[in-house]
Amino acid sequence: RKISRVGSDKDVDVDVRIIAATNKNLREEIKKGNFREDLFHRIGVILIKVPPLREHSEDIPLLVDHFIDMICEEYDMPRKPMDKKAVEMLRQMPWTGNIRELRNVIERLVVLSGTKITPNDVELYC
Repeated sequence: RKISRVGSDKDVDVDVRIIAATNKNLREEIKKGNFREDLFHRIGVILIKVPPLREHSEDIPLLVDHFIDMICEEYDMPRKPMDKKAVEMLRQMPWTGNIRELRNVIERLVVLSGTKITPNDVELYC
């Protein structure tokens, strides 16, 4: 592929792939005049819709385990187990901040809880 820089008459060879994410409905943003339709068609080759975490709460236990492992390794601490009731409490939360919010909550729980993450910890730190 070739591109030309703004203000230049020379083409430049490029080998790039653009990956972009948004929490907006770009088709609606185009209708409102907030996003350029030509840009949408240039970058919209493959569109992947990822539902909010609250719509697939069955994934939360796996994500919790993953984040606990990752955070314990990051802090160079032994792995902390999480009580099943505590995991169930996390499944019931709305997660408006999606996976970033879940990761931050797990980090808080790992750092501030005792040797095991309990329902009481979830009540205290969430």
